[in-house]
Amino acid sequence: MQRRTLVGGIAAAAAAAAAAPGTASPRRIGMSDVDRLQKRFAEIIASDHRHGGQLGIEQRAAALADEALNLQNAGSASQRVRSSLYASAAAFRSSAMWAAIDGRRYDIAKAHMREAQALAEMSGDQAIKFRIWSHAGTMYRHMGRPADAFAANDVARNLHLTRRDPLFSSLGLARQGAIHGAAQDRTGTRRAFEQAQEAMLRADPADYRPVWMLAFYDQAELDSLALSAHLALGDYSTAEYHAHRCLSALRPHMVRSRAITTTRLAHAQLAQGAPEAATATAMKVPAEAATQHARVTRMLQEFGAALRATAPGSTTVQTWTEHTASWRMAA
Repeated sequence: MQRRTLVGGIAAAAAAAAAAPGTASPRRIGMSDVDRLQKRFAEIIASDHRHGGQLGIEQRAAALADEALNLQNAGSASQRVRSSLYASAAAFRSSAMWAAIDGRRYDIAKAHMREAQALAEMSGDQAIKFRIWSHAGTMYRHMGRPADAFAANDVARNLHLTRRDPLFSSLGLARQGAIHGAAQDRTGTRRAFEQAQEAMLRADPADYRPVWMLAFYDQAELDSLALSAHLALGDYSTAEYHAHRCLSALRPHMVRSRAITTTRLAHAQLAQGAPEAATATAMKVPAEAATQHARVTRMLQEFGAALRATAPGSTTVQTWTEHTASWRMAA
């Protein structure tokens, strides 16, 4: 009911504004306007992969969603253009949602999610619907609500897009595997990642896919999700294996992902009784990510607590303490 109300409100506002009297003839809104928005969306994606979780990214994405929606009221347009504008608005709002998730601002993320879902319904765009529901599954996984995570991710996985494009199927399965890991289901985790890998191998690289998909989902991301799952399961040697695979394949622009993967690798090494190696790994995380990315900051705080419990009073703990002090001074 809430989503239907929101969809109706957005549509009513657009219709009212379009009907308002004016002194000049309305201009024609075309695909060139959509293309301009797509360039701005690519900039948001690039900023997210570099910095991740920042409030500024969330705010810029939300403002661009409003800009795309306002274009609906700025003049006449074909149905194709109007659908594309709604898809652009949904894409920007989904990026605002993701930035809030990445920054652990979950209540705000849920508000962005509701608006993104309404806009995506009006656009009819399967890919953006997939992105929003898949993000929702990730959000609930981070919140420790696996049942809700499964339900949201299943909405994404049941879209007909996943039957048409094996790469979308692969991403849905890999995120399902991460949820199985959080739910402590070893069999489900193994099966999901086997299927995700098989689907990725079937995907045709030449097929058209949206910029957000091309920018992040590849073998490195699949291994990153497997790393998260096996870390949650306590299978630390397998987690370390996937961490090394991920780090070796990450593209240069995936700065945020590299920081997260490096931090998870440090956790896996520490849990296997290698505090010196783990500390050396954790010290490779850049100061910017360590101090300004909420997820990385929390994971490093947890790493420090585990290190002190594992090797209290050791020179390794002293080294880590001095290193984190230098981060605070640089922040």
